[in-house]
Amino acid sequence: MKLQDELPLDHHLATVYRWGSAFCGVVLLVFGILGFADELSPFNTNGDSIAGMSSNGTLSLISVAVGLILIAGAAIGGNVASTLNMVVGTLFLLSGFVHIFILDRPANVLDFGMTNVIFSFVMGLVILTFGMYGRVSSKLPHDNPYWQRRHPREAARESLAGRRRPAPAAALPTDTDRTALQGATRSPGSRPGH
Repeated sequence: MKLQDELPLDHHLATVYRWGSAFCGVVLLVFGILGFADELSPFNTNGDSIAGMSSNGTLSLISVAVGLILIAGAAIGGNVASTLNMVVGTLFLLSGFVHIFILDRPANVLDFGMTNVIFSFVMGLVILTFGMYGRVSSKLPHDNPYWQRRHPREAARESLAGRRRPAPAAALPTDTDRTALQGATRSPGSRPGH
């Protein structure tokens, strides 16, 4: 199974995945650049603060790298952006849980504080939500490619029924349209009825 086969390029979900990935990537990129602008040392754990969160050079580097990865995912779009959002969102949530247990310990080399943990949880949930939007729900519309992938028989049945439906009445020619068509196809010298 190829991811690009699952979601048409012009599907509205691709826009959600792309914008979500781009937004979160830019937020992380700005945070990382602000850390570099303050010239933080790589493993400093003295509590230097950037945008209300403690940071050091290593955390800034990780933020820039993840931000660029999300922006690259946004540029690619579609299922790549969706899957990337889900992976990065999950990693942010795991990071939040890990850092709760290592606050104020020597293992806290990224200089996380409680605000960082809260940010990690919030950002993880936001990124994860963008990634799962339209993919994970019990009430997906039947034109959704993920629903069609999970219910191939019903999707095939609905597709077949859609092709068998008669054309809408507006698409069928009326009597006046038929008369006009017949008049347009007559030769210039012919009389009606001949």
